[in-house]
Amino acid sequence: MLEIYKSEDIIQTPSRYLSHIKEIDEIEADTWINLYAPTEEEILRVEKTLNIPQEFLRYPLDEEERPRIDNDDDTGDVLVIVDIPYPRHENNVVKYETAPLGIIISKKHIITVSLRKVPILDQFIDNRVKDCIIPFRTRFTIQILFAVAKDYLRLLRFMDKSLDEAEKGLAKSISNSDLYKMLEWGKSLIYFSTSLKSNEAVLEKLMRGRLVKQYEDDADLLEDVIIEYKQAHEMADIYASIVNGTMDAYASIINNNMNVIMKVLAAATIVLTVPNLFTSFFGQNIAFPWDPDFASHPLPFIILTIVCLISMLISFIIMKKKDWL
Repeated sequence: MLEIYKSEDIIQTPSRYLSHIKEIDEIEADTWINLYAPTEEEILRVEKTLNIPQEFLRYPLDEEERPRIDNDDDTGDVLVIVDIPYPRHENNVVKYETAPLGIIISKKHIITVSLRKVPILDQFIDNRVKDCIIPFRTRFTIQILFAVAKDYLRLLRFMDKSLDEAEKGLAKSISNSDLYKMLEWGKSLIYFSTSLKSNEAVLEKLMRGRLVKQYEDDADLLEDVIIEYKQAHEMADIYASIVNGTMDAYASIINNNMNVIMKVLAAATIVLTVPNLFTSFFGQNIAFPWDPDFASHPLPFIILTIVCLISMLISFIIMKKKDWL
């Protein structure tokens, strides 16, 4: 999909710039080209119209592409790749993963490239971001990175609340579904932590300002963005530690419960085995109530029954004192 946007009605006030982002049909100077899940024709159109290096348009379309900054010496274009979070639904379970987002800064245009639609860019399209001016390409890039950091923080807070609910559910009864959810969240947090660390390295390199020209306001905003990424990285690490600790704790609880069950079963087996020692010796030589001669010889059966019951009681008392039950 190829979308083209332009800032219109740019007004300068004493403290800020005001504008309105509007979608247009043709590529013009000072426009934002948003490419997501692009076709080959759309890629070739942007490449030929703007003279953008072909690899810059294709690198972000690789799922395994890592965050980095690259520049082209011939055109002066700069490619910034960062990882963004996205939810993936599988078997009624929401999994959170990361995917690359490419931001190409050229002399007269800014291009965003992604393998799928990026929801965080909708706030720019809907004019919900203050001081968003497309011709200010460096600042616009930093604002996109700021929006990505906020999206990480939003998902991390949501996962924190979900973890609390899952822990409450597990405290009542341990279910496989809750354990699977925590396992998926642990994987998601690892993805987040790794991506945030790589994004931080990209921002640090961008902060040095060797590849992209920055103004004073841009540098201040970039510092705030770096702080947000560091906070998100720390939160992801903390939540990952909590999930791992919780999983280990519940694994120990499950093992302990299994040991208790096995101990009770073993004790019950011993209690039932002791009377069997007596009945094995005398069972075939004693008349049972359904035998014809039981009425004339009932005493052996009664004595053997009493001995079995007493032996079971003694075994139970001994095991109870030793805390085997």
